[in-house]
Amino acid sequence: MLGASLLATSLLAAPQAGAGPQTCNDAFCTPGIMPYRVLGAPCDNTTYYVFGTAVAGPSIEPGRLLFCGSPRRYEPRWFRSPEMHGIRNLDESCIGELSSAAQAPDGLFLMCVSVDGKSTWQRGDL
Repeated sequence: MLGASLLATSLLAAPQAGAGPQTCNDAFCTPGIMPYRVLGAPCDNTTYYVFGTAVAGPSIEPGRLLFCGSPRRYEPRWFRSPEMHGIRNLDESCIGELSSAAQAPDGLFLMCVSVDGKSTWQRGDL
């Protein structure tokens, strides 16, 4: 009983000072991912918090990462997501992550693109 009390107390304790910012390098720690989305179904936000996980269907595994996108002036819908690298910052270098997706701290959808030989995280909704 004493062990359980100590464990509960340690879980509720404030983080240590100077612990630094937390990192997030995959979809599992990315906030705002919406569950139970259907591949190909309409969606409504292609700019912020665009990621979701799929329900099972004839062409997709349950839990697969999706994103809400709008190709060539068509109505937005759920697509299979490229590899997702968690939380990144707009305009930061993304060497080695070309064509991957990420989410900015404010929820902005990001893609790693190369322009003039420089790979950086840019808005994924443009």
